[in-house]
Amino acid sequence: MDTPQRDELLADAVRLRTGGRPEEARERLLALTARFPEDAEIAYQTAWAHDVLDLEAEAVAYYERCLSVGHLGEEDRRGALLGLGSTYRVLGRYGQAVETLRQGVAEFPDDGALHTFLAMALYNTGEHHEAMGLLLRLVASTSEDPYVRRYRAAIEHYASGLDGTP
Repeated sequence: MDTPQRDELLADAVRLRTGGRPEEARERLLALTARFPEDAEIAYQTAWAHDVLDLEAEAVAYYERCLSVGHLGEEDRRGALLGLGSTYRVLGRYGQAVETLRQGVAEFPDDGALHTFLAMALYNTGEHHEAMGLLLRLVASTSEDPYVRRYRAAIEHYASGLDGTP
């Protein structure tokens, strides 16, 4: 299959997923991934289609594949790290979730969603202080609430020392 046909078939599958027909998208993506097992973008879209259908256990292999077999664009890599980390968390694989989401935060430090999902995974591993600190720093740095903005410095200060000592 040539690249234009591959691109067209992949675009059609993504349109099905975003258009509310995820099962049809999944079927097409499974066929594509069978033909292109080393294609990171197809593996990512296949993982996403499984996630949309609440088939998290099946999604993991595709997320892992897309992150290991080839190059993903920046936004797809960001989405794949978040998707895999979140999926691990949903499956109760909390340590792997933390590891994956930490990698995502390291690669994309300005991504608030990655920080938020990491905080949830840290909560699941009992690392409540670090989770709360992450969320407080995120609220302080992104909130447009005038009262949060007024106390931004204090919130950031206490994010490092929730027990009263920074």
